[in-house]
This record gives sequence, structure tokens and C-alpha cells, in this order.
Amino acid sequence: MCGRFSILDDLDKICERFNCYSQQRDFEPRYNVAPSQEVPVVICHRGRTILKNMRWGLIPHWAREGKTGNRLINARIETIREKPSFRSSFRHKRCIIPANGYYEWQKTGGGEKLPYRIMLESRELFAMAGLWDQWVDENGRAWFSFAIVTTDAAEAVQTIHNRMPFILQEEQEQLWLQGAPDADLLQMLEPARRLIAYRVSRLVNSPAHDVPACIEELG
Repeated sequence: MCGRFSILDDLDKICERFNCYSQQRDFEPRYNVAPSQEVPVVICHRGRTILKNMRWGLIPHWAREGKTGNRLINARIETIREKPSFRSSFRHKRCIIPANGYYEWQKTGGGEKLPYRIMLESRELFAMAGLWDQWVDENGRAWFSFAIVTTDAAEAVQTIHNRMPFILQEEQEQLWLQGAPDADLLQMLEPARRLIAYRVSRLVNSPAHDVPACIEELG
């Protein structure tokens, strides 16, 4: 799964990297993004690629209440075509979540959980595949939300956790955003596998900590 990530670049660099237009003006580096928080997400809308703020935790358009999003932070790529919560978004509302790294916790024999930060080997900004939706509450307010697509972990990080975000290869990002939503699309995609990881402070255990110390390597 993926329960935390970081996004450190400014809006100009994000827009340049993903060739998109931003609907927001301000953005501060996020060292420890947690579910229910808002971050910039890349979507295709009316023929344009835009960067739009969305809440992490997908609320399907048919949901009766917003709390549904609290448990839909990840979407397993093996089931997104069939699962009711995700199949409509897979067909019509795929997105990219920019990130510089994500966090995962390794269980030890003593029962401890040790946090690691995982990145591309190049340490460059990358694209996590995602699904989004728009839900309207009882007061008529529209909520935009997303889930991160996950897959089996790459060999380099399997000892930390058996799942990871589906990190798109750069040449396949537009295919994910705009490709035909069928079985062939999933067969054509292959996640990035050249990853590195290092231990970080337990500060990341709490969403209240969103500071540079969260990404500092231990030891």
C-alpha cells in the first residue's frame, strides 16, 4: 500500500515536468502527505492537461457520505476494472500524482515498524498512477478526490513491503492519462522498478509532522 508520500518541487517545476497548466497559485513543499489532505494532481479535462488540488481518499460520485474516502486511499491495479468503487474512474478519470518519494514501514522480528523513504534511483520527480472522482455533498459542494494505484513491490524494496505505488515510466504517463480504458491498457503498462530506499525518522508516523526532518536519512 501507500500511506504517506512527499512532494517537494514548486508548481512551476511540476507543470514543466508534466506539461500541464496549474489551477492554483501557491504550494509549499510537503514532506509528509497523509490521507484526507489535499495535494496537486494531474488530470486531463476538456482536452487540457491541468494541475488541480484534490483530497487523498477517493469518494465515488455515487457515495452517500464523504467518509467513504477514508478507506479508499489505495486501489489495487489487479482489481480496478471490476471493483465498484474504482471501475468508473478507471474508465473516465485517471490521474497522475506527482511525488519525490513515498514512505513504507518494514516490520521487524521484534514487532517494530521501521519507516523508510523510497524514491527513484535517479531521485527525480515521478508520477504515481491514480484514479479520481467528483462527489457532491448535501449542501451542493463538489469534492474532488483521488486514490493511488498500487502494484507488487519491485525487487529493490520487497523486503520493506510487498506492495508499492504504481510508478509510471515517463514514456507511459500520457498513455495512462488518455489511453483507451480496456484490458490492453493495463497489459501495456509496466511500473518503474529502479528504486532506492533509506531509513527515516519515526516523525513520519504522525501526520502532524510535515517538516524537512521527515526526509532526512538516518545513520
